[in-house]
Amino acid sequence: ITMKLSAAAILSLAGLASAEVYIKEQFDDSWSDRWAVSTDWKSKSDMGEWKHTAGEWYGDEADKGIQTGEDAKFYGISAPLTKPFKSSDGKDLVIQFTVKHEQKIDCGGAYIKLLPGGSNFSTAKFGGDTPYAVMFGPDICGSSNKKTHAILHYDKKDDNLLIKDELKVEDDQLSHLYTLVVRPDNTFEVFIDNKSIRDGKLEDEFDFLPAKEIKDPDQSKPDDWVDEKKIPDPEDKKPDGYDDIAEEIPDPDATKPDDWDDEDDGEWEPPMIDNPDYKGEWKPKMIDNPDYKGPWKHPMIANPEYAYDDSMHAVCSGDGCTHVGFELWQVKSGTIFDDILVTDSLEEAQKFAEETFFKKQDGEKKMFDEIEEANMPDDMDEDEMMGMDDDGFGDEF
Repeated sequence: ITMKLSAAAILSLAGLASAEVYIKEQFDDSWSDRWAVSTDWKSKSDMGEWKHTAGEWYGDEADKGIQTGEDAKFYGISAPLTKPFKSSDGKDLVIQFTVKHEQKIDCGGAYIKLLPGGSNFSTAKFGGDTPYAVMFGPDICGSSNKKTHAILHYDKKDDNLLIKDELKVEDDQLSHLYTLVVRPDNTFEVFIDNKSIRDGKLEDEFDFLPAKEIKDPDQSKPDDWVDEKKIPDPEDKKPDGYDDIAEEIPDPDATKPDDWDDEDDGEWEPPMIDNPDYKGEWKPKMIDNPDYKGPWKHPMIANPEYAYDDSMHAVCSGDGCTHVGFELWQVKSGTIFDDILVTDSLEEAQKFAEETFFKKQDGEKKMFDEIEEANMPDDMDEDEMMGMDDDGFGDEF
């Protein structure tokens, strides 16, 4: 049998064959040989224990991840890459992993970090103050603070740059796949469940560079510039007697009570009510200002400090990035991490997702729905069930 492949297919296969994988972690039974817990970051009492589990619902019971196991604890754990990822090699950087919030997360992080350090990296001390190259993934606390972090380190500012416009996040109780791509042409892309949710230029979405234009410091609004759109009508005059109209008047419908005694109770006075004829302080009507020039716009000039930087993408400079890790705080534990991949090929990441995340997705959802249905109160009527979301809660949640 002769099989013919299209040029696109051949290129795709060639790309997969040449893809470099820096870590591919599926948390088999030997996972703890590769991962080290942060023992010197916080006191032992502040640190939570990790569980090796597939969770309460899954697509494959034998396919396990690591789960945060104790409420109101810090979590720190890291693992080395099989070889350093160096931005100087001019390759795409692709980071991918899955997150499942079985606990219906209320407040806690679920992001991964890509880290430099090489032989000097301290797994025991790895924590929130450890320098990192990339921080990527969900962070949720309350109903108003829900985002997917995409933070990139920039050597020239010695700073970690947050994406300007927040990225959406999934906060239900099912597994979701998070993928970040940073390209050597200074572009990036973020996927959730293999659907692109943001792509663009690094200079547009992060504060790598100063503004291309600035306000001309030698220009200011002219003193005679008129920016009042409306003015009082000089022909409008206050009516005679306008100020004589009282704000309140005695209630004409009120009558003195029959049991009122002027000697004991004093002279009776009707209660006061708002005067329907009172129109408030008089103001002349407003008319279009014939001298109005519109809002003054400050003239812009080229920023002399602006210079394009070809190396914005180079988050793993020098000796490169050598580790990945999770350093988290969770109020309510139960998040499971799995299928971690760092590679230089988006095609490789998508292939790995098909072999792992998407292979398990339908079975996990089916099992979750069955558990939710089994836990449904017997007295819940059909209308109440129709008002539930997939997560078992109504729209108010």
